[in-house]
Amino acid sequence: MTTKIVLIDDHVLFREGIKRILDFEDSFDVVAEGNDGADALSLVETYQPDIVLMDINMQQMNGVEATKKIFEKQSDVKVIILSIHDDENYVTHALKSGAQGYLLKDMDSESLIQAIKIVSDGGAYLHPKVTHNMVKEFQRMSNQASTGFERVEYRKPLHLLTRRECEVLQLLADGKSNRGISETLFISEKTVKNHVSNILQKMNVNDRTQAVVTAIKNGWVEVL
Repeated sequence: MTTKIVLIDDHVLFREGIKRILDFEDSFDVVAEGNDGADALSLVETYQPDIVLMDINMQQMNGVEATKKIFEKQSDVKVIILSIHDDENYVTHALKSGAQGYLLKDMDSESLIQAIKIVSDGGAYLHPKVTHNMVKEFQRMSNQASTGFERVEYRKPLHLLTRRECEVLQLLADGKSNRGISETLFISEKTVKNHVSNILQKMNVNDRTQAVVTAIKNGWVEVL
């Protein structure tokens, strides 16, 4: 099944680079490109894509505003935001507008392809660095709360995961990509993917972000 993609970014060279990466995937079809949020609204209506890859900072209409308008009119279209900002405020605004993914522009091609496939299948995807920053902010706010929160003591979830899977879960919370995890643990990226898949299944979550959030809430990972 082909995933139809609309690509929105006001930097033509960056847009061309992304398109070249996506063109290598037989299951992806970049059906249209645009420069700003206004283009995004028009192209979504015309081409009815599955995914919109969209820059967050654009002059005429930014990605957050465009995402909100797309979601109001075409709730079945999924938006992945592209950004240079890993600040929690940018991420929060993007997700509140209806975006299902948030990627930093320093991502590698594998992460981009993985994100599109996950979001296309109904999941959510945040860049590993963004996930780590949001988990740290979540923990900071929780620790500062004066009522309604009991700090959870850190403990590995050995009742649920193997020791190796616990290590992988911790590295996910640390913001590591699959490649980063493979280099840290001296295992192949294929093995990392298998571990991540097992973790998601055992934790009964849909994606890496949900796994990390669940882990931090239960005290299964340390946030440094």
